[in-house]
Amino acid sequence: MKTFNQLFPRFLFFLAMVIFFLPDPLQAQRMGHAGGGARMGGGGASRSINGGSRPSANRPPSNNGWNRQSPGSRNMYSGNRQGTNTRTGDMNTGTRNINTYNRAKINNPQNVNINVNRNVAVRVNPRPYPRPPYVYGGFRYSCYHPYVYHPFYPFYWGPMWHPWGFFVTTLAVTAIAVTVASQQYYYDQGVFYVSGNGGYTVVQAPVGATITTLPPGSQTVVINETTNNYYYGGTYYEKTGETYTVVPPTAGTVVEKLPDGGKEVKIGEVTYVQVGETYYQPIVQDGKNMYEVVDVQKGT
Repeated sequence: MKTFNQLFPRFLFFLAMVIFFLPDPLQAQRMGHAGGGARMGGGGASRSINGGSRPSANRPPSNNGWNRQSPGSRNMYSGNRQGTNTRTGDMNTGTRNINTYNRAKINNPQNVNINVNRNVAVRVNPRPYPRPPYVYGGFRYSCYHPYVYHPFYPFYWGPMWHPWGFFVTTLAVTAIAVTVASQQYYYDQGVFYVSGNGGYTVVQAPVGATITTLPPGSQTVVINETTNNYYYGGTYYEKTGETYTVVPPTAGTVVEKLPDGGKEVKIGEVTYVQVGETYYQPIVQDGKNMYEVVDVQKGT
């Protein structure tokens, strides 16, 4: 059996080995801090990988990875959004410009630089008026029927009809050329156009224009005991042989429908509807709301 003196040196050797291999608490703490630094520096490592060799000492290391990627994503999104808004803005601006152009054409048909024989003159009716004219502002307004106000609602004659000033880029193949007083027009189903500005603008039917077929939906209106006119879309036609010629409206003519572009005009105590330069008085005939062409004369 081995004695104590024999075992003691081995015990000391074993103890020394144990002490040698046990970690130093301070060293462990230092290593722990170093590990934390390594972990915290993970963002710095990622930053170093993603962002090259830029130093990270001036920025908090714990947020570097997220802040690098998130602003990048936000910048990319903001860039797309800004680009979309820019393009949308351009498109909207273009649309506004187009709409403004079309509105200008509709509201300002006089922009068409042509010598139009406008359908504004009113032919005098030979029949005497049964009542005195309405006098206001130095003018006399004569009608055969009593004034009965009713609100004005423009009538829509269908998809082929357009109001004065309406602009189109192309015409239908059914359009035909019509020349009046050396001015060329294009006629299609009750609508007259002139070319210009890269398209065609609807104008008032020129007096004297002749067509061979009345537009669908035309109505017969009585002028006197011997004469009828044909009415469509604010335009009056008179039959001459086998053709139909555009004529001015005759005072006293009664129609039921007035076109878009007409407007109510209050003159004194009477509200007329003005279409072009022709005045219509609201009346009631056979229980229906109608309009009579007014004979306007200067004087009292």
